[in-house]
Amino acid sequence: MGADAKTGMKVEVTDAAANRVAKIVAGETGKSALRVSVEGGGCSGFSYKFDLVDGRNDDDVAIEKNGATILIDELSLVYMGGSVIDFVDDLMGQSFQIRNPNAVASCGCGTSFSV
Repeated sequence: MGADAKTGMKVEVTDAAANRVAKIVAGETGKSALRVSVEGGGCSGFSYKFDLVDGRNDDDVAIEKNGATILIDELSLVYMGGSVIDFVDDLMGQSFQIRNPNAVASCGCGTSFSV
């Protein structure tokens, strides 16, 4: 689990998500991690953003698991504390999903939420 030393907030990454991140990063030249962030917008108020990046910022919390690195900045961690990042491969398709206990509502597509 990744925890921010200042706030103690944690985010868990499942094996499925870590394995998928490791596979994606291995196929991308010059990329070393997946950045997950929270931005204003989306139909419910906030939305998740996923980016492949090649370095860390000073305020990043790094979660390392199964050869994968997931980065979350401190501001996003405030909204994501206690969340679980998963990768789902089912009949509806493949996607990263975030189960966020802080969200009081989310949109039907699962990409935005409100707190």
